[in-house]
Amino acid sequence: MLPPLVDTHVHLNFDAFTPDLAEIAQRWRDAGVVALVHSCVEPSEFAAIQAIAHQFPEVHFAVGLHPLDADQWQPDYQAQIQELASSDPKVVAIGEIGLDFFKADNVERQTQAFWSQLEIAQALNLPVIIHCRDAAAQMRSLLEKFWQTQGAVKGVMHCWGGTPEETQWFLDLGFYISFSGTVTFKNAHSIKASAQMVSEDRLLIETDCPFLAPVPKRGEKRNEPSYVQYVAQQVAELRNISVMELGQQTTQNAAKLFGLEIKLN
Repeated sequence: MLPPLVDTHVHLNFDAFTPDLAEIAQRWRDAGVVALVHSCVEPSEFAAIQAIAHQFPEVHFAVGLHPLDADQWQPDYQAQIQELASSDPKVVAIGEIGLDFFKADNVERQTQAFWSQLEIAQALNLPVIIHCRDAAAQMRSLLEKFWQTQGAVKGVMHCWGGTPEETQWFLDLGFYISFSGTVTFKNAHSIKASAQMVSEDRLLIETDCPFLAPVPKRGEKRNEPSYVQYVAQQVAELRNISVMELGQQTTQNAAKLFGLEIKLN
């Protein structure tokens, strides 16, 4: 019997999946993946992502503007994203949003776009999918400010790569922590330590496909949702529990955070 798995972060609208998406879907079903959350990089993707979500019943999706696209942010984007998020019941989150100071240093633009999208999530009572790279301290500070002035927002730190200390910051803010294929990499000691410390009710798994294929598929150019099983196996091993238990825990967590209706045997 396969453990139930939810891949909480995919990008199936990318060109890498165009030739064989139906076969990919069959493989994720064969691997026990019962639900997927499709993230969004910019609102122009909405129609393509929406079509995929309606083609495959187990796919749900988010809408938002990625921090590396923050220079696109303009005043009418907030209303546009809010309208998009309100227009389809398969939208379960705002994202991916956040801060990325690894590839860009436009702090003010990223902060503006992020804050505005936190406001959307709060208004719609939707979780946020947060991208945070080389920006943990700034992210913590910004979220604490939002919490103090606007109120709390629920969400997940996706493809998490922070230290255990940073992990605790976001757990203290009420966030879920999601681990990707990076947790399987040989030298990912800090990520592995974080995967061991997250409480069982805040733990999620993902592929972030088509990026970051996990061991033993790391040499492949394209990651895919069925490979979330290898993330599950690694995290279960790190936590000294069975893959079945890990799958049930993370699936229940995903269902709770994103409001998914998932029937577990």
